[in-house]
Parts: sequence; C-alpha cells; structure tokens
Amino acid sequence: MGNVFGGKSRPSRVTEQDKAVLQLKQQRDKLKQYQKRITLQLDKERLLAKQLLKDGRKEKALLLLKKKRYQDQLLDKTENQISNLERMVQDIEFMQIEMKVIEGLKVGNDCLKSMHQIMSIEDVERILDETHESIEYQKQIDEMLAGALTQEDEDAVLAELEAITQGEDVTLPEVPTEPLPDVPELASKEPNGRLKKNMEGEMLSV
Repeated sequence: MGNVFGGKSRPSRVTEQDKAVLQLKQQRDKLKQYQKRITLQLDKERLLAKQLLKDGRKEKALLLLKKKRYQDQLLDKTENQISNLERMVQDIEFMQIEMKVIEGLKVGNDCLKSMHQIMSIEDVERILDETHESIEYQKQIDEMLAGALTQEDEDAVLAELEAITQGEDVTLPEVPTEPLPDVPELASKEPNGRLKKNMEGEMLSV
C-alpha cells in the first residue's frame, strides 16, 4: 500500500562510515565493561588470597594468585584493544571531516568555474577600463568647475557651506520696503491717440 500518508520516504543520512563507527564504539564499550568486571573480580581474589594465607592454606592462595596474574595479562590486552578501537574511531571521524571539507572545496571550485564562465577576462578588463574612464571624466569636470570659480566665489561657497553645516540660514539680500513709483497713464489706448494729441498741440501753437 505504500506510505499511509502518501509521502515519499526520506533517504537515510546514515553512511557506511557512521555504521562502522557505531560498531567500533559498541565493541569498545563491551571491552570496558569486561575490564571493569575483571578488575572487581581481581580485587576480591586478592582479598581472598590474603585470607587463605592467614588460614595457612598457602597452596590454595598460590593457585589463586596465578589465576590473578593471568587475568592481569588479559586486562593489559583488553586495554590495548580499547586503545586500538578508540584510535580507529578517531581516524574514521577525522576522515569524515576531511571528506566534508573536500566536498565543500569541490562545490566552491565548481561555483568559481561557473562564475568565470559568466564573466570572462575580457569583460573584467572592459569594466575596469570603463570605470577608469568614468573616474577621469569626473576628474576633468571637477577641475573645470574649480577653474571657473574666482577666489571670491570660492569664499562665498565655503561660507554658505559653513552656514548650512551649522544649521544657520544663509543671509539673503533685503527686500526694499519703499513703495514703487506710479506708472503714468497713456493718453489714449487707441492706436492714433498719440498722433491726435500732437496735432492739437500744433494747432494751439499757431
């Protein structure tokens, strides 16, 4: 019937390396448990050997100490096996980290290659040339503007800039308060009004 909810099962992220590390750690833990159990047993046998010597049972105590000696050697071997397992786990885990780093480098390298394909060396050189030309053009404009202003203009610009920076209003010319003179009315709005006035003046003078 498939998935009850109709969704696709996600792929497992557990790799073969993860499974190997897990098995190695399980074996290590079992050896540590064995080591702990044998150590407790040896402590009991040591106390028992002392008791046997007190009771005068020397041969029994000697046999028990031989058994203890053999188990001590097993503990040494167990300790070496635990060290080997832990070293192998560390090597695998470090190798996994190295693989992730290599994968990251591969992705970054592919990204750089795709970017290089999008923008070629010719495009970069063209953009740099255009940028240089724009800078030079702006520099020429700045030099022209700087040469077109006199020293008086420069001082006025600096004064205005200082006033704006300090939040002060720039002083503007005062508006005259006196009334403007009246404009005389025309003698006539008709086109021949001036001619008519001149003719009347000539007749009076005669």
